[in-house]
Amino acid sequence: MSPRRQLLPFAALSASYFAHIGFFNPYLPLWLKDLGFGLLTISILTSVQSATRVFAPYGWGWLSDHTGERVRLLRYGATAALAISAALWLELGAVALFVVLLVMFAHTSGMMPMSEAVLAQHVSREGAFDARRYGRVRVWGSLGFLVTVLLAGAWFDGFGMASFPAWTAVTLGAVALSTWWLPDRREAPGQPAPHERVWPVLRQARMRWFFAAAGMHVLAHVFVYIFLSLHLDALGYPKTVIGLMWAVSVLIEIGWFVTQGRWLPRFSLAGWLVLAAALMAVRMAMTAGVAQVWPLLALAQALHAITFAAHHTVCIAWITEHFPGRLRGRGQALYSVLGYGVPGVVGGLVGGALSSRFGLASVFWLASACALLALGCALRVRSLSKR
Repeated sequence: MSPRRQLLPFAALSASYFAHIGFFNPYLPLWLKDLGFGLLTISILTSVQSATRVFAPYGWGWLSDHTGERVRLLRYGATAALAISAALWLELGAVALFVVLLVMFAHTSGMMPMSEAVLAQHVSREGAFDARRYGRVRVWGSLGFLVTVLLAGAWFDGFGMASFPAWTAVTLGAVALSTWWLPDRREAPGQPAPHERVWPVLRQARMRWFFAAAGMHVLAHVFVYIFLSLHLDALGYPKTVIGLMWAVSVLIEIGWFVTQGRWLPRFSLAGWLVLAAALMAVRMAMTAGVAQVWPLLALAQALHAITFAAHHTVCIAWITEHFPGRLRGRGQALYSVLGYGVPGVVGGLVGGALSSRFGLASVFWLASACALLALGCALRVRSLSKR
């Protein structure tokens, strides 16, 4: 089989997984609002996904590193999440819905770290991460996101939010099917050698600053995931336009992933972290201050090419470089936990309390401040890397 065809199953998984995310994350807050929940409850429920990323990815990563069964674990997680999602059809209170989302996300939140670990092995050449090949796969995730964020926005505008559970079932079904297309390659398990342990890597100063930079950067981004749709809805934008604004960011993201092999060599990985954090501070300030002016809002969304797409690829490349071999699963899981899990919980709870008292725009001013802290950490990473 040609190298390009070998990547097709990973492209299918990326497309289906992010198609699920493309409708679920932007419209979950609006569905919860339609069910009658208040802003603070919505922020807590939308933070459940991030809460599971505090513990689930590392657990799945540890299990996959020690058993070598990454693909089988992916299949189990996707199928179990699909079965659990059937409970969303029921009339549930806040506590019961919290439990359902918690169990469902506990199975899905470890999927991308495991699939990234498998994919990193497939796209690497002579031990080096190939950003061009990785971009060819990851772009399908962006396309999947784009399709569902647009279709769901138009659908929910025309038919209301009642079909949200049906969208969940269809998209998770596609994820489950795609996991069965992955090559069932088992890696040799066993006890890790001393050089295959995580803590010696984490003791390096630049690794600690890297995770601090990634955590603060993603914390700024978490506010977009949880509060952007609510913010634009409060400003009077219809759901179709909200979907279009999400689509702007994804279109520019696609352009980046297709061409990133051309741009990434122009700076070091640490240099890209610095640029991404600086632009994130600008993007969040624009979202807070001028979101009612749609051309400026669209411009802010276009910065997504660097603030998310470039930042994500750089982080995956960094983790692949510093967590090689049988450390891959745990390295990707640590990135998910420290980069997305903890910041997601903090962002949801703090953002919910802040927006309830000071309004939704205040959340994005806080996001801009978080991005500035990420910038300081990234500058430290660059300084240590030069040494």
